Amino acid sequence: MPFLARYPDMRVDIATDGRLVDIAAQGFDAGIRLAESVPRDMVAIPCSPPVRYVVVGTAAYFAKRPRPKHPSDLTSHVCVRSRMPSGASLPWWFEKKGRAIEISVEGPLTLDASELMVQAALGGVGIAWVAEWMAEPHVHRKELVKVLEDWSPTFPGLCLYYPPHRHLSAGLRAFVALIKEHRVKKA
Repeated sequence: MPFLARYPDMRVDIATDGRLVDIAAQGFDAGIRLAESVPRDMVAIPCSPPVRYVVVGTAAYFAKRPRPKHPSDLTSHVCVRSRMPSGASLPWWFEKKGRAIEISVEGPLTLDASELMVQAALGGVGIAWVAEWMAEPHVHRKELVKVLEDWSPTFPGLCLYYPPHRHLSAGLRAFVALIKEHRVKKA
């Protein structure tokens, strides 16, 4: 981590949890979430580029089934479903020319980790809806094929967030500064 390289005396404690937790009540200085799920009363610092979601499957899978041309075509496909931390199935979202569609897909496998969804698609279980950056290395190597690209939505990326009224520790101030510095370099 560049932060620890720059500040070797700092101590960082990271907890990963897919649930939406109250960072103040849980005693965290800050959290990271998709931008659209950051509470409105928090300070949000963008820390990733936008995230595009794509539908992928193997060429062998699509040799047996027609490639979907519209999100509604997914009802005739075997899909690797995604489970939210609450236990509910995550619908797949699509958008084209301002028209948004939400599809509840069906399939024999439901997972709660995107890495496993990519692996399931690679294994031929079915098609998966994942962040493009996770699938791209496999698409580049022609192990996976993207479909419905013209319907693939882009969402705002991740944000670091923290309560506006809380005194920022020196460590969190330094971390925020590093995120902002990194964003400027990428721009």
